[in-house]
Amino acid sequence: MVAGEAGNLVAQMRRGVLPYCVLAMLADRERYGFELVHSLGAGYGLVASEGTIYPLLARLRRQGLVDTNWQESESGPPRRYYRLSAAGKAALDEFARSWVDLRESVDALLGTVEGS
Repeated sequence: MVAGEAGNLVAQMRRGVLPYCVLAMLADRERYGFELVHSLGAGYGLVASEGTIYPLLARLRRQGLVDTNWQESESGPPRRYYRLSAAGKAALDEFARSWVDLRESVDALLGTVEGS
């Protein structure tokens, strides 16, 4: 790795965790695609475009991690709503456990680098 590649590295890390961030947002209630795009960007600083989220949602649906249904909208055409499936909840729980372990390990290593 060369100095200055941190921006690309952060983008790769975000892409890797984005599916689990979407699953986490669906853990409390169902949401539609554009709502996810807006919430991820405005509420969490995870800039995601519709061109990123909709293919991701389609992949999560094919993998059985989310279920969908169509609902009429007061402001336009019907919207597809996404909700966490049982398999999605299991995947999210597994990721959460792994994330804590990974984060603690990396934090410990970075702490030794900072302390040097």
